[in-house]
Amino acid sequence: MGDEPQTTALEVRELTRAFGVRRALDGVSFELPPYAFLSIFGPNGAGKTTLVKVLTTLLNPTSGNAKVLGLDVVADAVEMRKRIGLISHNPLLYPDLTAEENLRFFSEMYDVPDARGRVAELLEAVELDHRRLDLTRTFSRGMLQRLSIARALLHRPEVIFLDEPYSGLDPHAMDILDGLIAQIRHEHTFVMISHDLDKGLELCSHALILARGRIVMYEPREAIDDAAFRETYRSTVGMGVA
Repeated sequence: MGDEPQTTALEVRELTRAFGVRRALDGVSFELPPYAFLSIFGPNGAGKTTLVKVLTTLLNPTSGNAKVLGLDVVADAVEMRKRIGLISHNPLLYPDLTAEENLRFFSEMYDVPDARGRVAELLEAVELDHRRLDLTRTFSRGMLQRLSIARALLHRPEVIFLDEPYSGLDPHAMDILDGLIAQIRHEHTFVMISHDLDKGLELCSHALILARGRIVMYEPREAIDDAAFRETYRSTVGMGVA
């Protein structure tokens, strides 16, 4: 990448992903600047999770291309994974390891400097330091989600993808996640899938509505009229293919 400053965090061009005859993504194109916070909205089956899976190298596109931090999601997938983090419905944790052992394992995978200190710092940040020696299979859904947040942040990723991160969290855990995002949002680019319009619009610098694999609206936050945006979103709900 050289010494050139990165002018886009995401660059998506005519991105298509098909499953048989169905196009989950159908010619999606947009750019997102560095340190932005993108909230992605849309009905069930709109292609939101498929888009995030392509951008995090979990699925290859059928056609078109996408770059994250200037890295191609297919050709540069290995390098890209070192620079992104993912928080999804699946906590991606090992149930028969303790909270501390899980984070130490992932810190070794990412070659995190001062892993012991970083693990301790994040366990405290997600308020699980008192459960650090407990097996994660004994954790509640909310606790697992909090630990998965710590896992995703271990290596200080430049782009953080969040697939419905508030799902399954109790109000206290939501407050913890809000606090973490507020603390680090100016140091990272965020891409979040959300069904919660209020939360998504509150956090975002850019908002995108998908329906049937296509972009219905994509605007920076300051250009969005909330009433018009909500009406556009409501009109897409009947377009779902749940």
